[in-house]
Amino acid sequence: MENLEPRPGGDLEAIETASRDEIGGLQLKRMKWSLTHAYENSSFYRQRFDEAGVHPSDLKTLSDLAKFPFTTKKDLRDTYPFGMFAVPREKLARIHASSGTTGKPTVVGYTQKDIDTWATVVARSIRASGGRAGDIVHVAYGYGLFTGGLGAHYGAEKLGCTVVPISGGMTERQVTLIQDFKPRIIMVTPSYMLSILDEFRRQDVDPRESSLAVGIFGAEPWTNAMREEIERAFDMHAVDIYGLSEVMGPGVANECVETKDGLHIWEDHFYPEIIDPETGAVLPDGELGELVFTTLTKEGLPIIRYRTRDLTRLLPGTARTMRRMEKVTGRSDDMMILRGVNVFPTQIEEQILKCRGLAPHFQIELTRAGRMDNMIVHVECIDDAAEDGVRAGSAKELAHHIKSIVGVSTKIEVHSPGGVARSEGKAKRVVDKRPKE
Repeated sequence: MENLEPRPGGDLEAIETASRDEIGGLQLKRMKWSLTHAYENSSFYRQRFDEAGVHPSDLKTLSDLAKFPFTTKKDLRDTYPFGMFAVPREKLARIHASSGTTGKPTVVGYTQKDIDTWATVVARSIRASGGRAGDIVHVAYGYGLFTGGLGAHYGAEKLGCTVVPISGGMTERQVTLIQDFKPRIIMVTPSYMLSILDEFRRQDVDPRESSLAVGIFGAEPWTNAMREEIERAFDMHAVDIYGLSEVMGPGVANECVETKDGLHIWEDHFYPEIIDPETGAVLPDGELGELVFTTLTKEGLPIIRYRTRDLTRLLPGTARTMRRMEKVTGRSDDMMILRGVNVFPTQIEEQILKCRGLAPHFQIELTRAGRMDNMIVHVECIDDAAEDGVRAGSAKELAHHIKSIVGVSTKIEVHSPGGVARSEGKAKRVVDKRPKE
């Protein structure tokens, strides 16, 4: 694995190593601007603030933000398509949107200044991951309305990198271009990186001999066990990036390659809170809860106290003075409750990675028999020629791990390699076949 020494302090932006007092002062100044901008220019926020009996002038300290109402994904859907924007539509340089698979798409808009800010925080993220000007960056996030591809693309260009904008899919070609163009960095979802790994092996190409030194993975929760699997397979650094389109896109937070101890939030642009997902009460740093963001510099779509549904905790800075968030352990809205036990897909993934005979491709199927919910974990064996007895042993081992660690009994179905649907973007980990209430 390439030895990536920490960058000298002079190579960083001054804000990355500023004191906490300096960061807090900048945040308060920018938050006052953001609240005022939202109130004066977005009819949605003006009505929401008025209903809550708060005004931007009520913010005297950062803790006063708790007086202001939350924003949710439902708000963006209810105001579809442009009802939450705080600038005239003709002032927008770009529009992105979610797929809308669970309802109306959520639409987000960016002014040219927003695009520049976004590129800056993604460039900072790539640099924190070990990227340098002149590196070739293979961008295998999806391009288009999804923010991943273009967000990564503009940030890499801002840093001075050479971009290969391949997008997702065409896995055989992905491997061919990695072999031919020799990128040093790849930006992709972790689940699709596993598909690329499978293709390396199918082509009988040693992934450890590839040019890849850094992988920047995001858009879905993934575990440290998966990090170890990818790093071992490719002899590369696997670094976590975080973002969501409602707040900006990728680049809201990123791990530093020299520590890999959680994602530093770029607090000069995004103010984080952790709340109790049930009561909405703000929790102190260090406690696990739901992540909430307020944008501090966005013009087109300012977001005030957006409930991300991601579960994590805030920690002090290490490689940077800005606070860290732990790797996201799950989402409050994709949490499965199975016979009274809270279960997250990442917990199942961790147990699969303990089983030597199983590949890290899986899908969880939820069914209901009578009043009883049941979970089936579909997973693949590593060897296509594995005997039935070997597969049964792997299934028994995984079921034991899930029962003893996660606390639920589950059926395991072990398929041949390729038997579980592959992802070319975000992995669909849970298929819920239970009848709707």
